[in-house]
Amino acid sequence: MERLQKVIAAGGVCSRRKAETLITEGRVRVNGEVVRELGVKVSSNDVVSVDGKKVDREPPVHYVFYKPEGCVSTTDDELGRKTVLDFIETDARIFPVGRLDYDTSGVLILSNDGDFTQNMLHPSRRIEKEYEVTIEGFLRRETSLKIEKGFVLDGEKTARTRIRNVKADKKKATTKLNIVVIEGRYHLVKRLFENFGHTVKKLKRIRFGIITLDGLARGDVRLLKPHEYKQLMHLAKQSK
Repeated sequence: MERLQKVIAAGGVCSRRKAETLITEGRVRVNGEVVRELGVKVSSNDVVSVDGKKVDREPPVHYVFYKPEGCVSTTDDELGRKTVLDFIETDARIFPVGRLDYDTSGVLILSNDGDFTQNMLHPSRRIEKEYEVTIEGFLRRETSLKIEKGFVLDGEKTARTRIRNVKADKKKATTKLNIVVIEGRYHLVKRLFENFGHTVKKLKRIRFGIITLDGLARGDVRLLKPHEYKQLMHLAKQSK
């Protein structure tokens, strides 16, 4: 027997927290009957549906994807652009764990496991993401310190970051650096630098938690290894 919201999340419909909302809104049925109470448990013989669609209980799968530029972090796109599904062959209902912009490359995890996704993305988990960034202009030490310590952005102070490997290119008038962040705000890295007058010219995520791009070329996909899954979940639980 498993909790209803866990079954919905494991079916790739949404996160466990979102599943709880769907239940209280009366959008979930078990064996044809609407269930609104949290904590209800179901067996493998029970038929669970959300908004009239049956929840398939496929086994959880997790992939590491080296997202190239020119690809959207969704499973479909109304503009006909390439999506993450154009790079992988699977029958599982996978979805991206978080997002990378269309023009951003790097580590992206794909999964059908809503519970895993919730643990990776919830603000309280504060899992590190490291980016390789090229910005216009020369990054001053004072600016770097302000970004690292955090400043008010959209009425809320940004979390502390770490900036390292700063290298200026005098001929191109650009600066290349690595930045480690723990937040998941929309366009965060770009906005951190744009706030100080530095446009981001190139952005690549080189690490998500303990996951790197080692052994992967642009567009490559591999299965997340069991010990990597355990380490990521351990990081998430540690940060609660």
